[in-house]
Amino acid sequence: MAESGPQEGGTTEGNDNLDWMSKLPSRLQRVSLWNLAIPGSHDTMGYDLDMESDILDPESLIPVSKLHCVRALIHKWATTQELNICQQLDAGVRFFDMRVARKPDDPDPTRTFFYHGLYTHSDVETVLSTVSHWAAGHPTEVLLLALSHFRGMEDHHHQHLIDFITQLFGAKLVLVADQPTLRFCWDSGRHILVSYDHPANHNLQMWRKIPYFYGNTIVPSEVVTVLDKKLRTQTPINYFFVCGLNLTLPDGLGALKYLSKTLRSVTLEGLPFLLDWVNRQYPGPFNDHINIIASDFVNLLDFVSTVVQLNGKMPALLNK
Repeated sequence: MAESGPQEGGTTEGNDNLDWMSKLPSRLQRVSLWNLAIPGSHDTMGYDLDMESDILDPESLIPVSKLHCVRALIHKWATTQELNICQQLDAGVRFFDMRVARKPDDPDPTRTFFYHGLYTHSDVETVLSTVSHWAAGHPTEVLLLALSHFRGMEDHHHQHLIDFITQLFGAKLVLVADQPTLRFCWDSGRHILVSYDHPANHNLQMWRKIPYFYGNTIVPSEVVTVLDKKLRTQTPINYFFVCGLNLTLPDGLGALKYLSKTLRSVTLEGLPFLLDWVNRQYPGPFNDHINIIASDFVNLLDFVSTVVQLNGKMPALLNK
Protein backbone atom coordinates (compact mmCIF):
# COMPACT_ATOMS: atom_id res chain seq x y z
CA MET A 1 0.00 0.00 0.00
CA ALA A 2 1.05 3.60 -0.53
CA GLU A 3 2.80 5.18 2.41
CA SER A 4 1.42 8.25 4.10
CA GLY A 5 3.09 11.61 3.56
CA PRO A 6 3.44 14.07 0.73
CA GLN A 7 3.51 12.89 -2.87
CA GLU A 8 5.63 14.55 -5.53
CA GLY A 9 4.38 16.24 -8.67
CA GLY A 10 1.04 17.94 -8.44
CA THR A 11 -0.21 16.91 -5.01
CA THR A 12 -1.58 19.80 -2.98
CA GLU A 13 -4.39 18.25 -0.92
CA GLY A 14 -4.05 18.51 2.84
CA ASN A 15 -6.32 17.08 5.53
CA ASP A 16 -8.87 19.90 5.53
CA ASN A 17 -11.56 17.60 4.11
CA LEU A 18 -11.32 14.89 6.76
CA ASP A 19 -14.92 15.43 7.95
CA TRP A 20 -16.18 17.84 5.32
CA MET A 21 -19.78 16.63 5.38
CA SER A 22 -20.08 17.64 9.03
CA LYS A 23 -19.16 21.20 8.04
CA LEU A 24 -21.85 21.73 5.40
CA PRO A 25 -24.42 24.39 6.32
CA SER A 26 -27.75 23.33 7.76
CA ARG A 27 -29.60 24.13 4.52
CA LEU A 28 -27.60 21.35 2.79
CA GLN A 29 -28.14 18.79 5.51
CA ARG A 30 -31.68 18.15 4.26
CA VAL A 31 -30.80 17.96 0.57
CA SER A 32 -30.89 14.46 -0.95
CA LEU A 33 -27.43 13.01 -1.28
CA TRP A 34 -27.88 12.76 -5.05
CA ASN A 35 -28.11 16.55 -5.13
CA LEU A 36 -24.81 17.11 -3.34
CA ALA A 37 -21.41 17.35 -5.02
CA ILE A 38 -19.42 14.34 -3.79
CA PRO A 39 -15.79 13.53 -4.64
CA GLY A 40 -15.09 9.97 -5.70
CA SER A 41 -12.17 7.80 -6.74
CA HIS A 42 -12.22 5.92 -10.04
CA ASP A 43 -10.96 2.35 -9.65
CA THR A 44 -10.38 3.00 -5.98
CA MET A 45 -8.13 -0.01 -5.42
CA GLY A 46 -5.78 0.76 -8.31
CA TYR A 47 -2.97 1.52 -5.83
CA ASP A 48 -2.85 -2.11 -4.68
CA LEU A 49 -2.34 -4.07 -7.91
CA ASP A 50 -0.27 -7.25 -7.75
CA MET A 51 2.18 -7.31 -10.67
CA GLU A 52 2.67 -11.04 -10.11
CA SER A 53 -1.02 -11.83 -10.66
CA ASP A 54 -2.67 -13.04 -13.83
CA ILE A 55 -3.94 -10.44 -16.29
CA LEU A 56 -7.72 -9.95 -16.44
CA ASP A 57 -7.87 -7.04 -18.90
CA PRO A 58 -7.37 -6.45 -21.74
CA GLU A 59 -8.45 -9.92 -22.82
CA SER A 60 -6.09 -9.85 -25.80
CA LEU A 61 -3.13 -9.97 -23.39
CA ILE A 62 -4.41 -12.78 -21.16
CA PRO A 63 -2.51 -15.45 -23.17
CA VAL A 64 0.80 -13.69 -22.36
CA SER A 65 0.10 -13.21 -18.63
CA LYS A 66 3.30 -15.08 -17.76
CA LEU A 67 5.48 -12.40 -19.37
CA HIS A 68 6.76 -9.99 -16.72
CA CYS A 69 7.20 -7.15 -19.20
CA VAL A 70 3.53 -7.37 -20.20
CA ARG A 71 2.35 -7.38 -16.59
CA ALA A 72 4.62 -4.41 -15.90
CA LEU A 73 3.02 -2.49 -18.77
CA ILE A 74 -0.47 -3.32 -17.50
CA HIS A 75 0.54 -2.26 -13.99
CA LYS A 76 1.86 1.06 -15.31
CA TRP A 77 -1.44 2.00 -16.92
CA ALA A 78 -3.86 0.26 -14.56
CA THR A 79 -2.51 1.99 -11.44
CA THR A 80 -5.19 4.62 -10.99
CA GLN A 81 -4.56 5.75 -7.41
CA GLU A 82 -1.56 6.30 -5.14
CA LEU A 83 -3.36 6.84 -1.84
CA ASN A 84 -4.51 3.77 0.03
CA ILE A 85 -8.12 3.38 1.11
CA CYS A 86 -7.68 5.08 4.49
CA GLN A 87 -5.75 7.95 2.94
CA GLN A 88 -8.50 8.44 0.36
CA LEU A 89 -11.08 8.52 3.14
CA ASP A 90 -8.97 10.99 5.12
CA ALA A 91 -8.59 13.15 2.00
CA GLY A 92 -12.38 13.50 1.73
CA VAL A 93 -13.26 10.93 -0.94
CA ARG A 94 -16.76 9.60 -0.27
CA PHE A 95 -17.57 7.52 -3.39
CA PHE A 96 -15.54 4.40 -4.13
CA ASP A 97 -15.55 2.57 -7.48
CA MET A 98 -14.63 -1.07 -6.76
CA ARG A 99 -14.34 -3.87 -9.33
CA VAL A 100 -14.58 -7.34 -7.79
CA ALA A 101 -13.22 -10.64 -9.13
CA ARG A 102 -12.51 -14.16 -7.97
CA LYS A 103 -9.26 -15.95 -8.71
CA PRO A 104 -10.16 -19.20 -10.50
CA ASP A 105 -7.66 -21.37 -8.57
CA ASP A 106 -8.03 -19.76 -5.15
CA PRO A 107 -8.07 -22.51 -2.47
CA ASP A 108 -10.32 -20.32 -0.32
CA PRO A 109 -13.86 -21.14 -1.55
CA THR A 110 -15.34 -17.67 -0.97
CA ARG A 111 -12.46 -15.18 -1.12
CA THR A 112 -12.63 -12.38 -3.69
CA PHE A 113 -10.29 -9.58 -4.70
CA PHE A 114 -10.52 -6.23 -6.41
CA TYR A 115 -8.97 -5.75 -9.82
CA HIS A 116 -8.12 -3.37 -12.62
CA GLY A 117 -6.20 -5.20 -15.30
CA LEU A 118 -4.53 -7.19 -12.50
CA TYR A 119 -5.78 -8.55 -9.18
CA THR A 120 -5.11 -6.60 -6.01
CA HIS A 121 -2.95 -7.88 -3.16
CA SER A 122 -5.76 -7.22 -0.67
CA ASP A 123 -8.94 -9.25 -0.60
CA VAL A 124 -12.38 -7.66 -0.55
CA GLU A 125 -13.32 -8.59 3.01
CA THR A 126 -10.11 -7.11 4.45
CA VAL A 127 -10.58 -3.80 2.63
CA LEU A 128 -14.26 -3.49 3.53
CA SER A 129 -13.41 -4.21 7.16
CA THR A 130 -10.91 -1.34 7.01
CA VAL A 131 -13.63 0.92 5.64
CA SER A 132 -16.00 -0.14 8.43
CA HIS A 133 -13.38 0.67 11.06
CA TRP A 134 -12.79 4.12 9.56
CA ALA A 135 -16.52 4.81 9.35
CA ALA A 136 -16.97 4.00 13.03
CA GLY A 137 -14.70 6.92 13.88
CA HIS A 138 -16.37 9.34 11.44
CA PRO A 139 -20.15 9.00 11.91
CA THR A 140 -20.98 12.25 10.07
CA GLU A 141 -19.40 11.09 6.81
CA VAL A 142 -21.62 9.17 4.40
CA LEU A 143 -19.73 6.62 2.28
CA LEU A 144 -20.93 5.28 -1.06
CA LEU A 145 -19.37 1.95 -2.09
CA ALA A 146 -20.07 0.89 -5.68
CA LEU A 147 -19.23 -2.78 -6.24
CA SER A 148 -19.31 -3.98 -9.84
CA HIS A 149 -18.00 -6.28 -12.62
CA PHE A 150 -17.74 -9.43 -10.42
CA ARG A 151 -15.47 -11.42 -12.73
CA GLY A 152 -15.45 -15.18 -12.21
CA MET A 153 -18.13 -15.16 -9.52
CA GLU A 154 -21.03 -17.62 -9.24
CA ASP A 155 -24.26 -17.27 -7.28
CA HIS A 156 -22.85 -18.69 -4.05
CA HIS A 157 -19.95 -16.24 -4.17
CA HIS A 158 -22.40 -13.37 -4.49
CA GLN A 159 -24.49 -14.68 -1.63
CA HIS A 160 -21.45 -14.99 0.60
CA LEU A 161 -20.26 -11.46 -0.23
CA ILE A 162 -23.70 -9.92 0.24
CA ASP A 163 -24.09 -11.70 3.58
CA PHE A 164 -20.65 -10.49 4.64
CA ILE A 165 -21.46 -6.88 3.73
CA THR A 166 -24.79 -6.86 5.54
CA GLN A 167 -23.25 -8.40 8.67
CA LEU A 168 -20.17 -6.17 8.59
CA PHE A 169 -21.97 -2.84 8.21
CA GLY A 170 -25.23 -3.90 9.89
CA ALA A 171 -27.24 -0.96 11.17
CA LYS A 172 -24.90 1.48 9.40
CA LEU A 173 -26.33 0.53 5.98
CA VAL A 174 -28.55 3.05 4.23
CA LEU A 175 -31.59 1.08 3.03
CA VAL A 176 -33.04 1.23 -0.46
CA ALA A 177 -36.33 2.48 1.00
CA ASP A 178 -34.62 5.41 2.72
CA GLN A 179 -34.63 8.95 1.35
CA PRO A 180 -31.04 9.74 2.29
CA THR A 181 -30.02 13.19 3.38
CA LEU A 182 -27.17 14.04 5.69
CA ARG A 183 -29.59 14.83 8.48
CA PHE A 184 -31.37 11.47 8.00
CA CYS A 185 -28.07 9.59 8.01
CA TRP A 186 -26.88 11.37 11.14
CA ASP A 187 -30.15 10.87 13.02
CA SER A 188 -30.52 7.20 12.02
CA GLY A 189 -26.86 6.23 12.28
CA ARG A 190 -27.00 4.87 8.72
CA HIS A 191 -24.09 6.29 6.78
CA ILE A 192 -22.76 3.53 4.49
CA LEU A 193 -24.53 3.00 1.19
CA VAL A 194 -23.59 -0.01 -0.96
CA SER A 195 -24.41 -0.26 -4.65
CA TYR A 196 -24.19 -3.88 -5.86
CA ASP A 197 -24.34 -3.98 -9.64
CA HIS A 198 -25.40 -7.56 -10.32
CA PRO A 199 -28.71 -9.43 -10.84
CA ALA A 200 -27.87 -11.56 -7.80
CA ASN A 201 -28.65 -8.53 -5.66
CA HIS A 202 -32.13 -9.02 -4.23
CA ASN A 203 -31.27 -7.43 -0.90
CA LEU A 204 -33.13 -4.30 0.16
CA GLN A 205 -29.97 -3.13 1.89
CA MET A 206 -28.08 -3.03 -1.44
CA TRP A 207 -28.71 -0.30 -3.96
CA ARG A 208 -28.84 -0.81 -7.72
CA LYS A 209 -26.16 0.31 -10.14
CA ILE A 210 -25.07 3.94 -9.93
CA PRO A 211 -24.65 5.21 -13.52
CA TYR A 212 -21.06 6.18 -14.29
CA PHE A 213 -20.57 8.60 -17.19
CA TYR A 214 -17.10 8.92 -18.69
CA GLY A 215 -15.51 9.94 -21.97
CA ASN A 216 -13.68 6.71 -22.89
CA THR A 217 -10.91 8.86 -24.38
CA ILE A 218 -7.51 10.22 -23.41
CA VAL A 219 -8.35 13.72 -24.70
CA PRO A 220 -9.72 15.97 -21.89
CA SER A 221 -11.79 18.16 -24.24
CA GLU A 222 -13.53 15.05 -25.56
CA VAL A 223 -14.24 13.90 -22.00
CA VAL A 224 -15.95 17.24 -21.33
CA THR A 225 -18.01 16.97 -24.51
CA VAL A 226 -19.28 13.54 -23.49
CA LEU A 227 -20.06 14.60 -19.92
CA ASP A 228 -21.94 17.69 -21.07
CA LYS A 229 -24.08 15.50 -23.34
CA LYS A 230 -24.74 12.98 -20.58
CA LEU A 231 -25.74 15.75 -18.16
CA ARG A 232 -28.08 17.17 -20.75
CA THR A 233 -29.77 13.91 -21.71
CA GLN A 234 -29.18 10.98 -19.34
CA THR A 235 -28.98 11.97 -15.69
CA PRO A 236 -31.42 9.93 -13.60
CA ILE A 237 -34.22 11.55 -11.62
CA ASN A 238 -33.92 11.25 -7.84
CA TYR A 239 -30.93 8.95 -7.95
CA PHE A 240 -27.15 9.02 -7.83
CA PHE A 241 -24.90 9.41 -10.86
CA VAL A 242 -21.18 9.81 -11.48
CA CYS A 243 -19.26 12.05 -13.84
CA GLY A 244 -15.88 10.42 -14.36
CA LEU A 245 -12.91 12.64 -15.19
CA ASN A 246 -10.72 9.58 -15.84
CA LEU A 247 -8.79 9.33 -19.09
CA THR A 248 -8.63 6.12 -21.15
CA LEU A 249 -5.99 4.85 -23.57
CA PRO A 250 -7.19 4.50 -27.18
CA ASP A 251 -7.65 1.00 -28.55
CA GLY A 252 -5.14 -0.74 -30.79
CA LEU A 253 -2.16 0.98 -32.34
CA GLY A 254 -3.38 4.39 -31.18
CA ALA A 255 -2.11 3.54 -27.71
CA LEU A 256 1.50 3.23 -28.83
CA LYS A 257 2.20 6.96 -28.81
CA TYR A 258 1.43 7.10 -25.08
CA LEU A 259 3.42 4.10 -23.88
CA SER A 260 6.41 6.23 -22.89
CA LYS A 261 4.12 8.07 -20.44
CA THR A 262 2.19 6.89 -17.39
CA LEU A 263 -1.46 7.24 -16.49
CA ARG A 264 -0.42 9.56 -13.68
CA SER A 265 1.49 11.91 -15.99
CA VAL A 266 -1.37 12.00 -18.49
CA THR A 267 -3.84 12.66 -15.67
CA LEU A 268 -1.69 15.46 -14.28
CA GLU A 269 -1.53 17.10 -17.71
CA GLY A 270 -5.28 16.93 -18.29
CA LEU A 271 -6.63 17.60 -14.81
CA PRO A 272 -6.40 21.44 -14.87
CA PHE A 273 -8.70 21.52 -17.90
CA LEU A 274 -11.07 19.00 -16.32
CA LEU A 275 -11.18 20.83 -12.99
CA ASP A 276 -12.01 24.03 -14.84
CA TRP A 277 -15.02 22.16 -16.21
CA VAL A 278 -15.93 21.11 -12.66
CA ASN A 279 -15.77 24.72 -11.48
CA ARG A 280 -18.17 25.75 -14.24
CA GLN A 281 -20.94 23.38 -13.17
CA TYR A 282 -22.68 25.94 -10.93
CA PRO A 283 -24.46 27.58 -12.55
CA GLY A 284 -24.33 24.86 -15.17
CA PRO A 285 -25.26 25.16 -18.82
CA PHE A 286 -27.16 21.86 -19.01
CA ASN A 287 -28.12 20.83 -15.48
CA ASP A 288 -29.44 22.18 -12.23
CA HIS A 289 -27.21 19.95 -10.15
CA ILE A 290 -24.14 17.78 -10.21
CA ASN A 291 -23.60 14.72 -8.05
CA ILE A 292 -20.58 12.43 -7.73
CA ILE A 293 -17.44 13.47 -9.59
CA ALA A 294 -14.74 10.79 -9.73
CA SER A 295 -11.12 10.90 -10.82
CA ASP A 296 -7.93 8.93 -10.96
CA PHE A 297 -5.20 10.08 -8.54
CA VAL A 298 -7.56 11.93 -6.24
CA ASN A 299 -4.68 13.57 -4.37
CA LEU A 300 -3.66 15.68 -7.38
CA LEU A 301 -4.32 19.42 -7.81
CA ASP A 302 -6.96 19.96 -5.13
CA PHE A 303 -9.42 17.62 -6.85
CA VAL A 304 -11.32 16.82 -3.65
CA SER A 305 -11.55 20.45 -2.50
CA THR A 306 -12.71 21.57 -5.93
CA VAL A 307 -15.63 19.14 -5.83
CA VAL A 308 -16.53 19.81 -2.18
CA GLN A 309 -16.58 23.57 -2.77
CA LEU A 310 -19.22 23.15 -5.47
CA ASN A 311 -21.73 22.67 -2.67
CA GLY A 312 -21.31 26.33 -1.73
CA LYS A 313 -22.29 27.32 -5.28
CA MET A 314 -25.39 25.16 -5.38
CA PRO A 315 -28.40 26.73 -7.15
CA ALA A 316 -30.92 28.46 -4.91
CA LEU A 317 -33.54 25.83 -5.79
CA LEU A 318 -31.50 23.22 -3.96
CA ASN A 319 -30.30 25.49 -1.18
CA LYS A 320 -33.74 25.93 0.37
